[in-house]
Amino acid sequence: MSDTLNGLLVVALEQAVAAPLCSSRLAEAGARVIKIERPGGDFTRHYDAVAHGESAYFVWTNRGKESVILDLKAPDDRALMGRLMERADIFIQNLGPGVARRLGFGADDWRKRRPELITCDISGYGESGDYAAMKAYDLLVQAETGLASITGTADGMGRVGVSVCDIGAGLNAYGAILEAVIRRTKTGEGAGIKVSLFDGMADWLTVPLLHYDCGGAAPERVGLHHASIAPYGAYPYREGKVLVAVHNDREWETFAKRVLEKEALAKDPRFATNVARVKNRPALDEEIGAVFTTLDRAAVIARLEAAKVAYGMINDMAGLSAHPQLRRITVETPTGPVEMPAPPALWAGHAAKPGPVPAPGQHTRAIRREFSE
Repeated sequence: MSDTLNGLLVVALEQAVAAPLCSSRLAEAGARVIKIERPGGDFTRHYDAVAHGESAYFVWTNRGKESVILDLKAPDDRALMGRLMERADIFIQNLGPGVARRLGFGADDWRKRRPELITCDISGYGESGDYAAMKAYDLLVQAETGLASITGTADGMGRVGVSVCDIGAGLNAYGAILEAVIRRTKTGEGAGIKVSLFDGMADWLTVPLLHYDCGGAAPERVGLHHASIAPYGAYPYREGKVLVAVHNDREWETFAKRVLEKEALAKDPRFATNVARVKNRPALDEEIGAVFTTLDRAAVIARLEAAKVAYGMINDMAGLSAHPQLRRITVETPTGPVEMPAPPALWAGHAAKPGPVPAPGQHTRAIRREFSE
C-alpha cells in the first residue's frame, strides 16, 4: 500500500464487485477503508471457494480493508453508521436503487449536512429513467448494452469471460473519486458522483456504436479477429494458432513480402488498403493460411520477429499462470496466503504491499469502540 491517500477515511456500504473494486484501489493508495457488510457478510464471499476456501472475486477486491458487520435496520447499528458518516471523507455505496436513502444514508442528504463529503453512488442503469429500478448484474448489462452482440463468433453471441461491466464501473468510480479528492484540496468542497454499469460499458462501446450510427452497420462478430482491421486475428500454423496484428498498409507490405514471401500480394488491389483487406477477409485469410500451415511454430515466430510484425500466442489460464511477464503479489486471507496478479501500475521506488483480506466482521468490535458516542 502507498501513502498517497493516507489520512482519508472511506466508508464503503458495498457488495458484489464494482464498489469493492473501487474501494480496494483506494485502500491500496493509502486510504483507510471500512467495509460495511450485512449480517452474513457480503454475498460475494460465497461466489466460490477456489482460493482454499475463499471466493476468488472477494479476495481480489477486498484486500486492505476493515470489515464491520452492521444490521442497518437495527437502531444501534444505524447510529454507529451515522457516526462513521460524520467522520468519513469518502462514502461509496452500491446497494439497490433507493435503499441507502431509505436507510438514512442517501448521498445527497449527507452532502447537505457535510458539504466537504465526497460521495459515490454506483448503480446498474443510473437513478432515473425506465431502467432505474432494474437489477443489473454484469451479464445482463453486457446484453443490454449490445456488448454480447459483437462478442463471439458468426455462429453465436458470447459473454466476455470476466465481469467487464462491474470492473469498468469500479474503475470509473475510482478515477472520479481521485478527481474529487484533488478538487477538494483546491476548493474544500466535496462532490456527488454517480456511476453506472450501463454508462461505463456504453462508453467502451463508442467505436462499434459509431459504426452503427454513422456507418449504418455494427461490426460483425468475428471471433479471434478484429472487426475493422485485417490481418488482425488468429491464424493456424502446423501445430496450433498464432495471433497476428498488422495495423497499417506499410506493415501489410512488410508482412506480405517478408512473412508470407509473396511480394505480389503487397500491391494486390484486394489487399492494398485496410478497407480492402477487411472487405476481402476470407480471401486474405486463405492466402495467410496457405503459408502458415506449412510452417511449424518456430518458423512462424522467426519470420514474424525478423519482419518486426506484432504477434502473440493464444494462451489459456495455464499459459497465463506460467507466463514470464506475470507479476504476482501474495495477499493474506483468513484461510492463508493467496497469490494473485500484482497491481497494474508500477511506481518507481515503491513495491506493492497489499493489505490482508478481512474475515467477516473482523473489525466490528474495534470499530464500535473507536466510534462509540
